[in-house]
Amino acid sequence: MHKMMGRIAIVTGASRGIGQAIAELFAAEGARVVCVARTLNEGDHQLKGSLASTVSGIKAVGGEATAVAADISSEAECLRLVEAARAVYGRVDTLVNNAALNYYIPTADYPTNRWIKAFAVNVHAPFILSKAVLPDMVAAGRGAVVNISSGSAIGPGRGPYKDQTVRGGVMYGASKAALERFTQGLAQEVSQHGGIAVSCVSPSRTVPTPGTVYHKLMASLDDPRGEPPTMMARAVLLLASEPAEKVNGRVTYSQQILKEFGWIDAGAGRGIDTVGTGYSQI
Repeated sequence: MHKMMGRIAIVTGASRGIGQAIAELFAAEGARVVCVARTLNEGDHQLKGSLASTVSGIKAVGGEATAVAADISSEAECLRLVEAARAVYGRVDTLVNNAALNYYIPTADYPTNRWIKAFAVNVHAPFILSKAVLPDMVAAGRGAVVNISSGSAIGPGRGPYKDQTVRGGVMYGASKAALERFTQGLAQEVSQHGGIAVSCVSPSRTVPTPGTVYHKLMASLDDPRGEPPTMMARAVLLLASEPAEKVNGRVTYSQQILKEFGWIDAGAGRGIDTVGTGYSQI
């Protein structure tokens, strides 16, 4: 039986990488998917991938999807895309906050406008979009918000520091830590309604995507050190489809949650070989 049959899902950052994999898997599992990103067509962005490609790929295998180009650093754009989703499919009962923005710049040199825009995409948009779709979920008596975090949310701990390398990841880690706290706070608030799950998942290992390769976090899309985007997609599917009482408030890692629920036999990386953030331990 398809796990997402009858569901209407918004997936941000769906033009490539993890977001594309999530959109494709949701559609294969029966969901009607609203794919959101800034890149509508191939060539609109320096990296390969576009909403048009994602949606056409889904439809080619019998799935249903719609593209909505939007810059979610803007509240008006967030609200517009939710209304666009309702105009096409009537309601929204699943939201995946996958889109993220980062510039690898040391804090001392970080332009304030870029810091603010990155937080707008990574933290403010998940709040605005969640707030906008929650009425649909409450009315339906079910729903899922799945936020995508990162191992970057795990800080370096207290000093003194033997490793004094400046990698420029402070903003990204701080925004993802904020997203994890937002996840559990919202999960507690929606628990009064029942049937709604708010959760958060990070990759157990770095995922080779056009973005991680561009930022030199992975050597190539076939880098054996990483885990495929489909692993994260399956973890998001689990969190979106399991009963709310089993997953509401979970902050976890892809292979950890898949192994816990028996979707894979063995796993490795964060959440299994090493501990995650404090929020994942609560």
